[in-house]
Amino acid sequence: MRSSSLVIGAIAAAIGAGTAAAQAEDPNLARNLAATCANCHGTNGVSQGGVESLAGAGKDDMVRKLKEYKAGTKPGTIMPQLAKGYTDAQIDLVAGWFAAQKPAK
Repeated sequence: MRSSSLVIGAIAAAIGAGTAAAQAEDPNLARNLAATCANCHGTNGVSQGGVESLAGAGKDDMVRKLKEYKAGTKPGTIMPQLAKGYTDAQIDLVAGWFAAQKPAK
């Protein structure tokens, strides 16, 4: 039993490492993750009104807010549900991508 637990643990670690490596190798991953935000926050994070623009926002502030939504400590309508679907690494990627975008004039 002990050896099968070790094998299962090693397989799980290898899968996790492979997933992380695949994400790190995809140069478009941050942009692709951010694209899911366009429905509410606008293309490239430039809102057309009614919802906060994300383009050019501070990365650290965005990471903090997304983690608060994810933890359920920041109230929202849809954001708490959506944030729970992202890993911390994905949150960091998406926040960095939006921070690098040009804000609306």
